[in-house]
Amino acid sequence: MSAQPLAQPLAEAAASVASSAHPLAQQLGHPLAASAASLVQSVDWLAVAPPLIAAVVALGVLVADLFLPESRKNVLGWISVAGLAAAALMLLPLLDGDRATFCLTGNGTGTGAGPGSLTGAPRACSYTADHFTLVIQLLVLGGALLAALLSITTLDDDRRRVPSGEFWFLLLSATAGAALLPAARDLATLIVALEVASLPAFALVGIRHGDRRSAEAALKFFLSSVTATAVSLMGVSFVYASTGTLYLTQLAQRLPDTPGQLHTLAQTGVVLTLIGFAFKTAAVPFHFWVPDTYVGAPLPVAAYLSVVGKAVGFSGLILVTVVAFPSYADVWGPALAVLAALTMTVGNVGALRQQATRARSAVRLLAWSSVGQAGYLLVPIAAAGYAKDAQKAIGSTVAYALMYAAVNLGAFAVAAVVGRGRAGNRISDYRGLYATNPVTALLMAFFLLCLAGLPPGIIGLFAKVTVFSAAVGAGLGWLAVVMAVNVVIALFYYLRWTALLFRAPEGETVRHRIPAPLTAAIALAGVAGVALSGAPQLVLRFASTGLF
Repeated sequence: MSAQPLAQPLAEAAASVASSAHPLAQQLGHPLAASAASLVQSVDWLAVAPPLIAAVVALGVLVADLFLPESRKNVLGWISVAGLAAAALMLLPLLDGDRATFCLTGNGTGTGAGPGSLTGAPRACSYTADHFTLVIQLLVLGGALLAALLSITTLDDDRRRVPSGEFWFLLLSATAGAALLPAARDLATLIVALEVASLPAFALVGIRHGDRRSAEAALKFFLSSVTATAVSLMGVSFVYASTGTLYLTQLAQRLPDTPGQLHTLAQTGVVLTLIGFAFKTAAVPFHFWVPDTYVGAPLPVAAYLSVVGKAVGFSGLILVTVVAFPSYADVWGPALAVLAALTMTVGNVGALRQQATRARSAVRLLAWSSVGQAGYLLVPIAAAGYAKDAQKAIGSTVAYALMYAAVNLGAFAVAAVVGRGRAGNRISDYRGLYATNPVTALLMAFFLLCLAGLPPGIIGLFAKVTVFSAAVGAGLGWLAVVMAVNVVIALFYYLRWTALLFRAPEGETVRHRIPAPLTAAIALAGVAGVALSGAPQLVLRFASTGLF
């Protein structure tokens, strides 16, 4: 058979590609070169700088660990802190406008608000540094920085059982994945970022040698996360099979027009994807791993998971619901509303049942409190499925997450101080803390009152009001009532713990010596909480303006 009938169309196609390819390819004049050049795009290195710096520092710390003597291992912690600070500072040049890279259409990179393709359709990009991305990256990098400060002291105290080089490599690697996730704008990048953030966290939970509780916590965390990933991947595969794309903006366009024979497949994919992210947010009934994981993990790792891990899950959930699946708002809106009600109720009741004299009851209470706070964070996302202005509702979640990150990390920092003198870290160990460490006790009271939503923790009250108003504005009156009841339940155990700080101490008083890294972590969290309480309206404005 002659090859002429086949060769002619191929030649015409190659000529067409060459005519529209990069000028360099046109100069080369070769069809293959032209085709290859059309696939090459420049990378906006400034846009990807925050997660990239964290990843590079992680590799640098791992290599440096090979050459440093045991007595100098603490240098790795300060290198990690400096790297996280540098990554956070790289957010400042990105405030000028939205940037995107790894794009399917357009010229590959760009600035400006929502740049489109040549046809006027939304540009499909894998990485976008918009306002939402920057806010979540600030939360992630700031939370990781405070967790790193807590870790320096913990590693000094427990050097024999926790290898320094591996610890810092894993923490920075997880942070790089967490910083990448809010910028992901296709489902493949989203899942990869989610796993880069999760896999090192498994090892961090079980990194203490010879600790059975730590190993058990890591196993539970691993099994739950692997199940979530498997469910998410199946959902993503169904969505891709029914739409032919993984880009979030294209999914939003194509899902409403899914052919009838693929409609059920698309619905199943959406539901499975949402279930997978519900695992990551520790929403009930997917919360069972949280208390044991927080108790078994080193305290700085528990603090990291409570803030950065939660930010990862919620930012991913926001992207798949509001950006990718807005046409299925009638499905995920009611589902998330029910999950929010169950999560806040189970979390607060679990925290209420904690006994003050039980070993590690302070960390366990913070773990159950974290589950309850996840319920509040879910409320505005559910409201976005009903509200006309979904961006405003999502802004309430972001504002609440910023408040929660600052004060919850502060509470964990104080728990680390008390845990140095009393290894049991019971709630009863905090009795009389004001008599021995008045400043630490006052800050702990402030953090707890912020979490409860009471003055002088104005930012906590303001955040709860914004979440409450989001539910009412979306017509979810029943959810607002459930939230109000749960806020009252939470007041009891937060105020009980706060009152214990100022009671007369029993027996011999223990004065807690606070190392410099711990002092810095508590001070930074306290300054952030006080500053946010002084101007709470700025938080909501910053968190909700031009998110997408």
